[in-house]
Amino acid sequence: MNIMMKRMKDKIKDKKCKMTSQRQVILRAFVESDIRHMNAEEVFEIVKKMSPDIGLATVYRTLDLFTEMDLLKKLDFDDGCSRYELNDRDNEGHFHHHLICMGCGKVWECQDDLLETLESILQKRLHFHTVDHQLKVYGYCEECEKKREAEQGEHE
Repeated sequence: MNIMMKRMKDKIKDKKCKMTSQRQVILRAFVESDIRHMNAEEVFEIVKKMSPDIGLATVYRTLDLFTEMDLLKKLDFDDGCSRYELNDRDNEGHFHHHLICMGCGKVWECQDDLLETLESILQKRLHFHTVDHQLKVYGYCEECEKKREAEQGEHE
């Protein structure tokens, strides 16, 4: 965790940006949280426990700044709110993919790069060099699928 904080602080310094105490608290919330994909309100709830003087507006501004600086990745899971996750890669390779349960809303990460073949085809056929991609797979987790099957059984 300390290594991650140092890496992120170094990135901020490299971008010639000041590491204020508020920014440090918000960054720490991401590094220390068990929740990988947080919206601004979730970040705010964590942050206000550590530093009650930080307001929601500061959290929003800092999330925007960290996204611009590529410290965070802004995600849209089509649920009406933006989520953020720590961008802990160093511009090497691709990010992970997301599996999104349409029942409970839980998000899982899939580390396998499932689009390497497609990227290779795009490069060969269209001379298109892919820098990054995002894949979102929607469905139902095991628990929600069981609930759905049970509800369908009741309606028959």
